[in-house]
Amino acid sequence: MVRELRPGVWLLELGLFPPLASNAYLVDERAVGGDGDALTLVDTGLWWNRPTIGDELDAVGYGPTDLDRVLLTHYDLDHVGGLNRLVPAFDGPVSVGRDDLDLLAGRAEPALLHHKGLFHRASRRLFPLPELTLEPLDDGDTVGGFTAYHTPGHNPGHVVYHHADASAAFLGDLVWAGDDGGLTTPFWGDSYDMDELRTNIGALADRIPAFDVAAMGHGDPLLTGGSDALRALAEQV
Repeated sequence: MVRELRPGVWLLELGLFPPLASNAYLVDERAVGGDGDALTLVDTGLWWNRPTIGDELDAVGYGPTDLDRVLLTHYDLDHVGGLNRLVPAFDGPVSVGRDDLDLLAGRAEPALLHHKGLFHRASRRLFPLPELTLEPLDDGDTVGGFTAYHTPGHNPGHVVYHHADASAAFLGDLVWAGDDGGLTTPFWGDSYDMDELRTNIGALADRIPAFDVAAMGHGDPLLTGGSDALRALAEQV
């Protein structure tokens, strides 16, 4: 269900139960302060969810036609599949890390014998994305008030988005919610390279500005002390 995490930032809970449940986030830059004026959706859930992405947007008071852009943390079906539920009402730009864009476009061929590489080879054929404008992002690129941080490991092109005015970091699957109220690493079987992922947790903790809201793709987001929790995890792994 929908929860407002702070003014202008909403959690859209998609799916009934793990592992099908995932989080999307809506950011109204007009409400968080600063110079931005766009309505941004971060991640979209699966192509089928209950509640649907449309229902969740409606609960906030918006619809797909109100969205100015979509930011994807990475190319996995539980984060990109909902794009198919937004078209044709939404026809704006969709931003994704460059390496993941190459992956889904077929310009990069993951290892056939790698468990996730094989899955992505199959998923991009069986569940193609709709015809939308896909824009590649590199480390340090900005989209409105969001800054992209390239954080590979879970996926080659995984990106974390930091929004200073919202004091929030949209962490995708770089980390998950931990059982102790902090953060933990994702399941190894759903990642390309866990060593690279752990390295990038530490690298991100060192360079991302302080933030309150840790908005991860799975589990309850942290409303305060997000950057402290990220640093604590970095010191553990």
